[in-house]
Amino acid sequence: MLGMPNVSPSGPPMAASPLTVAVLEIDAYAAGLGWDQPARLFALVDTARLRAHEPGLAAQLGLDDAASPTAALTPVEQEELPAGTALDEFLATIAWPDAVVGCAMTVERMMLPPSAEASVPDGLTDAQLTEWVGKHPDRQEVRMTVAVLRDGARDSAVRLREKDSPTEVLTGAGLVPGLAEALAATFES
Repeated sequence: MLGMPNVSPSGPPMAASPLTVAVLEIDAYAAGLGWDQPARLFALVDTARLRAHEPGLAAQLGLDDAASPTAALTPVEQEELPAGTALDEFLATIAWPDAVVGCAMTVERMMLPPSAEASVPDGLTDAQLTEWVGKHPDRQEVRMTVAVLRDGARDSAVRLREKDSPTEVLTGAGLVPGLAEALAATFES
């Protein structure tokens, strides 16, 4: 398990929700790893609870100094996703312990602008569609970071590869609804 570094002083606005802070922290972490990375899954834990109940882990993650400012949520990276497994199939196998208040995932995908979506040929398999999008001149590579909490709160960040800058990250609760639904389903019993 890897802890995430705290958001830098030039990070999210002071009024940002704890979930938005966590999403932007994960986005910054993923950006530091560069592009062409595998999908990554994170547990979101309450930082104060982590310090109180797991002081050793909190120290390992650099959260042991109660005087130091930290976000309300601490993202903890999980083991690497199994190669060759579809995300929806993998997420269907996840069950979180009660100490996990939310989860997040970062994935890279190719996207087309709405104007190009009308030209998608009918009847393509998933593999054919992926190949077709990959060859389209208007395709854009994006990194999507999506987080959900047990209580239903959601947030996400989208970063275009061609505008790979922290000031160009788009955030919002409804940007990647399909992935948010899949992550929320990991909390259903």
